[in-house]
Amino acid sequence: MLVLVVGDIIGQPGRKAVHEVLPQLRRQYRLDMVIVNAENAAGGFGLTPAIAQELIETGVHVLTSGNHIWAQKDIIPNLDGDMMILRPLNYPPGVPGRGYLITGQTMVVNLMGRTFMNDIDCPFRAMDKLLEEVRDRPPVVIVDFHAEATSEKMAMGWYLDGRVSAVLGTHTHVGTIDAQILPQGTAYVTDIGMTGPADSIIGDDVESVLKRFLTGVPHRLSVGKGKPILNAVLVEVDENSGRAISIERICRQLERP
Repeated sequence: MLVLVVGDIIGQPGRKAVHEVLPQLRRQYRLDMVIVNAENAAGGFGLTPAIAQELIETGVHVLTSGNHIWAQKDIIPNLDGDMMILRPLNYPPGVPGRGYLITGQTMVVNLMGRTFMNDIDCPFRAMDKLLEEVRDRPPVVIVDFHAEATSEKMAMGWYLDGRVSAVLGTHTHVGTIDAQILPQGTAYVTDIGMTGPADSIIGDDVESVLKRFLTGVPHRLSVGKGKPILNAVLVEVDENSGRAISIERICRQLERP
């Protein structure tokens, strides 16, 4: 089974990259599943129902998210609907939405870290509970771990090694070079990277970010400009054992904005 997981989509440039590059990748690799983190797809902050549907029509099977999933209020009623959208599993009970879903021969899980982020339930214990309760899950389990701290992401990878097929980090928007197969067969990378404007500071307009650093005055950041880039990882998994066979970085840049 070949699973493509796309890093955080940033605004219109990120959506453009998905729209133009994903069909090429689907043909080239004959992908079985496409997962994207879409929590910044709406103007760099949140997700709307219309944008979610646009991404699904492009060929995305599951939309994961993180701490910005609540930014666009009109998406919240859809979190319990038919759209294949996830919010982090380890939010407290009673929060709208779901933290995992099973589609075909794959279970996709969305977790969020706590270090330098929201004070929510423990992602390690939340994952233990899920694996204990969902006994009839398929062998292939893909985890999007949306977290800030490198150490917390690496800890989750080692904690779940041999129990899931892949632990793939999102949120920091800067791709890391540590894509690997852990000893017990779990594919891991600390951060996939972002899908958005290449000439930016983690997706935001350069001048706007520099102004914030230089003045210390808070103001709303805007999405950067320039040629869109798509960052993703391609994970090959044995669909019988659930063990990862390989993990490969994919980076594609468009020729024009």
